[in-house]
Formats: sequence, structure tokens, C-alpha cells
Amino acid sequence: MAKSRRDDLVDTALKLFYSGGFTATGIDKILAESGVAKMTLYKHFRSKEELILAVLHRRDEQFRNWLMGEMEKASADPRERLLAMFDALEVWFQGRAFKGMGFNGCAFINAAGEFGDKDHPAHRAAAEHKRSIVEYLKRLCSEAGASDPAKLAEQLALLKEGAIATAHVRGMPEAAQIAGEMAARMIDTDLTEA
Repeated sequence: MAKSRRDDLVDTALKLFYSGGFTATGIDKILAESGVAKMTLYKHFRSKEELILAVLHRRDEQFRNWLMGEMEKASADPRERLLAMFDALEVWFQGRAFKGMGFNGCAFINAAGEFGDKDHPAHRAAAEHKRSIVEYLKRLCSEAGASDPAKLAEQLALLKEGAIATAHVRGMPEAAQIAGEMAARMIDTDLTEA
């Protein structure tokens, strides 16, 4: 099935916003890269903000499908799936997860940083993405038999976020494996106490 002009715009904007920033990347650059006319852009999006939200929704779907898919194909065991998250993160940190998009940190952390007002729609979209990941981790923690699935999920999410920030800021893809080792100890401690 051929991609629509709207999809071309969103995909191009995603790559450009991810590599260059949401506010720093202008509409003209997106139009030039996508080959889409300005009239077509405004047929689909009333403003740059609407385009940014479409990009964040696309990235949310793309990232969650990829991450959860990697975790689920690693093992049927919920404990092993939790640990597989860190293996998947390392692949992403090395720029091998998303075709044509190296690793430039987390699009949602970047969006929350650029749109600091917690009521801004882009900031809310970023927060919702992070909540959905925690909910998935919580479900796996529960399936693994954690004594407090919500608490363990938050701890693992913090390790994940710290690994992302470290890999991005310090250029350290091995942060994923360091975080994974910490996660294994936390999970095993929790499961023995359950």
C-alpha cells in the first residue's frame, strides 16, 4: 500500500524533529525534504503544533511496537522479557533500531524539554508515552510475581530513563547493559521477597 502525503509529512517531520529539534526545525525544511506542497501540509495540519502532535503519536506507536515486540520475542518468561528491554535499548543506542534514524536520545524527553509547560499538548503526549511504558512494565512485573509490581515497574522505568539519558549525553551505549545488570539484581531481590 502506498504511503499517503500525510504519512510522508509525518515520517519526514519525525526524522527531522528527532535529529534537529522540534522548535529549531522549520516547516520549509520539512516541505523540502518530503516533497509535499505547503497547501497539502495545511490541508492535513492547521499548524506546526498539530504536526508535532501527529509526530509524537506516530513515534509513540512506532517505539512501543518496537520495544514491546523485542521484549516479547526474547522470551515467554516475564522476568526475561523485563531484562530484554535493556538488550533492545542497547540496539537502539547503537543506532540500529529504526531505519534512517540513528540515536538522538528520546523524542519524548526531547519534547518535554522543549515544551516545558506541563499543560502543553506536546508535553502531555510525552508524559502519556512514558506512562504507557510503565503500565506495560507493571503488567510484566505482576506476571513475574513481583511483591509490588507498581513499585518495581517504576524502578525499572527509572533505570531505562537513566540509561537513555546516559547513552545520549555521554555517548555510552553500554549504559543499557549496566542498567540491565542493575535491573536483574532488583528483579531477583523482589521476586525472592514475594
